[in-house]
Amino acid sequence: MSPFSQLLNRNWKTFMMYVVLTVSRPQFLQARAAFSHRHVAPLRSRSPRAMGTSSETTDPLEVYRNKNNNRDQIFSAISGDGGIKVTVATIRNVINDASMQHTMTAVPTDALGRAMTCGLLMANGMQEEQTVQITMKGDGPLRGVVAIATGSGTVRGYVGSPMLGEMSLPEAVGKGSVQVVKNHPDWPRPYNGITAIRHGDIDRDVGIYLAESEQRSCALAAAVSVKGILCTSAGGYLIEQLPGVEPDVVKQVEKNLAQLVEMDGTGNLPTGLLLQGQTPVDIAATILDGLDMKPLQQMEPVLVCQCTEDRLMRSLRLLPREEVEDILAKEQQIEARCQFCGKVYRLGKEEIEERLQNATGDPSKS
Repeated sequence: MSPFSQLLNRNWKTFMMYVVLTVSRPQFLQARAAFSHRHVAPLRSRSPRAMGTSSETTDPLEVYRNKNNNRDQIFSAISGDGGIKVTVATIRNVINDASMQHTMTAVPTDALGRAMTCGLLMANGMQEEQTVQITMKGDGPLRGVVAIATGSGTVRGYVGSPMLGEMSLPEAVGKGSVQVVKNHPDWPRPYNGITAIRHGDIDRDVGIYLAESEQRSCALAAAVSVKGILCTSAGGYLIEQLPGVEPDVVKQVEKNLAQLVEMDGTGNLPTGLLLQGQTPVDIAATILDGLDMKPLQQMEPVLVCQCTEDRLMRSLRLLPREEVEDILAKEQQIEARCQFCGKVYRLGKEEIEERLQNATGDPSKS
């Protein structure tokens, strides 16, 4: 049994992690290629909003620090030996924006915040146009949660029931499935994976998916703190154990994680640390303490919806023409509301008929 697994068995609820002990050879080669020593130097931010930097500083990590977590941030780093990669995120502003868009109460905000955090952590390091979609389909009153993140740091999502009363997150989610879809515009088909919901706390179930479906040896934690209708803290971390890592390195990470839990003090990692003013850089530095941490990348995540009138028209083209004509005959217009941002689109009969007549190409491949 690995040290990570022993740690989890002793304190499962506190750490909110899941670890698998096997990694396939293709993943070994892919991981080593992605995180070889020639990539250890800090990378420039490549987000929609680049994080500010300063060339005059005595602290090599100062350019990555985010005072009081005023801005949302994703920070990734790797151990000096290339055996452990850590990605840490704080996304309080994104979650507050999403909460206002959907008029959500505390429990749905918690669910969506965790799903968005997991998506952003999983998408970090991917190509900018690559997407990761997490769908929790449960039979609870939440009626599901969807989050889509990109390699460029954008994210969007929604829940089935944005207004729920007081209840635990597992009660709200219920039993069902976790489905993850990874896609890229240049891929011939998306990658799909699915596992069962076993706990209902989002991050632990996504961690189980990573272990069982993708056979990744990692530890994932995500949490959200909500007071009233305001998200006061939201974030998480993903620790990836790359193949070939030395046992002493794993033991050091285990020791550092125990210190991290003690520092947090809430049992709901990492919201306690974020509320204390600990930044993603600080959390990553604690996890990789004594392992010669090398920064990889930072970016500022942004809530971005991709809905447009053109997307609505592509959806209409996928419907049987008779069905569209029947709606127009009764309503004289078509009204559609985006699930991700709540924006309402209204298109009149004449405009729709003209655009359908002039449309070309396969709408399913647009």
